[in-house]
Amino acid sequence: MSLKFFIDQCVPASIGKFLQDSGHEVLILKDYIPIEAPDQIVIAKAQELGAILVSLNGDFADIVAYPPANYRGIISVQLRNHPEIIPLLMQRLVDYLSNYGDVGHYQGKLFIVEVNRIRMRN
Repeated sequence: MSLKFFIDQCVPASIGKFLQDSGHEVLILKDYIPIEAPDQIVIAKAQELGAILVSLNGDFADIVAYPPANYRGIISVQLRNHPEIIPLLMQRLVDYLSNYGDVGHYQGKLFIVEVNRIRMRN
């Protein structure tokens, strides 16, 4: 099943390409809102588009500022200034997505994607 992702401006294009190549719909922030839009506008646009937000922005991983229950899903990719790990991160994420292809699985949850694991927070 195909999922819809809204890719934040801080996310490398290769991550969007991995998701798209895996059969998912990828919406790029700059095609919808200004790239300097504040975080509240970014997540609101993801909601409006019915998409799961994908970001490197650590603010979106703050469950106090952005309670996962209020959103369709947030995926926080933990790149930590190491672009060489993108293939490993994306393989882990794509494998996870193939096992959990129902959009309802992501509703109200934050997924923190690391090389060796994916953590889920409600």
